[in-house]
Amino acid sequence: METADYIREINRLKKEKNAVILAHYYQTSDIQDVADYIGDSLGLSQEAAKTEADMIVFAGVRFMAETAKILSPSKKVVLPDINAGCSLEESAPADKFIAFKAQHPDAVVISYVNCSAELKTLTDIVCTSTNAIKIVESVPKDKEIIFAPDKNLGGYINRVTGRNMILWDGACMVHEAFSAKLISDLKEKHPNASIIAHPESEEPVLELADYIGSTTGLLKHTINSPEKEFIVATESGILHQMRLASPDKMFHVAPTAKNGHACIACSDCPHMKLNTMEKLYACLRDESPEILLSEEVIEKARKPIDLMLEISAKHGL
Repeated sequence: METADYIREINRLKKEKNAVILAHYYQTSDIQDVADYIGDSLGLSQEAAKTEADMIVFAGVRFMAETAKILSPSKKVVLPDINAGCSLEESAPADKFIAFKAQHPDAVVISYVNCSAELKTLTDIVCTSTNAIKIVESVPKDKEIIFAPDKNLGGYINRVTGRNMILWDGACMVHEAFSAKLISDLKEKHPNASIIAHPESEEPVLELADYIGSTTGLLKHTINSPEKEFIVATESGILHQMRLASPDKMFHVAPTAKNGHACIACSDCPHMKLNTMEKLYACLRDESPEILLSEEVIEKARKPIDLMLEISAKHGL
C-alpha cells in the first residue's frame, strides 16, 4: 500500500477498535504524523492512561510499551515490532543487577525509565531525563545511591549535584556515538549554531553544549530560544518536530563517528526505526504483538513510578 492508504486504514482501524496511537519523538516522520500523541516515553504512557481507549498502540521500543502497560494494566498494549529493544535496557539484565545491588545493600536504587519492567521491580525510584536531578536531590546526601542503567546520564547528574552515585555501566548506543571533535568541526562551519545535547551523551559532547536537556526539553528550547540555528546531539527523529514547530530555523544533526569517519545516519536508533507504517497497520489490524506482564511485575514496577510522580509533583515538574 501507499502511505496515503496506510493512513486511511490506520485511522479506520483506530476508530473501529477504540485505539490510541502513541509515537515517540524518535519514530520516522510518517509515524509521528499519524499518531494521536507524540512525545517522550513516560509522558506518552501517562497521556494514554487518561484516555478511554481500549487499546494502546505504542510506536516506540519495548520498555516504553511495558511502561504503558504498567500504567494502564486493563488496556491492551501492542508494539509494532516486538524486537524493538533498547541498548540501555539490554545493558542491565535483571539477574546481573540483582548481584550488583547485593554488593550495596544500603543503597537507594534510582533507575532511569529507559529500562525493563523487571529492572523497575528492583528499583526504589524511577526517574526521567527531565526530573532526574530533582529525584536524586530528594535523597539525603549521606545516603548511598545506585543509578542505573545509563552511566552518562548518571555522570552528568553527579557533576551537576556534586553527588557520587554508584553508576551501572550502561549507555545508549546512539548518544554514545556522538563525536565531540566532529561536532566542533561542524560548529566551525556553522559558527552561529547553538549546540544542544541530551544528557545521555558522553561528557566531552556535553562540555560543548550550550543547552542540555531531555528530548522534550530540547524541543521546547528550540521553540523558545531566539537563536535561529542549532546543532542537535540526540536521535534524529526529533528534528521533524523541531522543523514543524520552527520552520524559520535551521537544524543540523550532530555527526557521530563510525570507523573514524563522520556518519549522519548513525544518529538514527536502529531499534526505534524497526517500526514502520506497514508494521503499525498490521499491529493495529491483528492486535499483536501484545505486551503481557504479570500482575506481580505490574504492581512492583508501579511503586517506583508512583514515588517519582509524587516527588515530581512536590517540585512542580
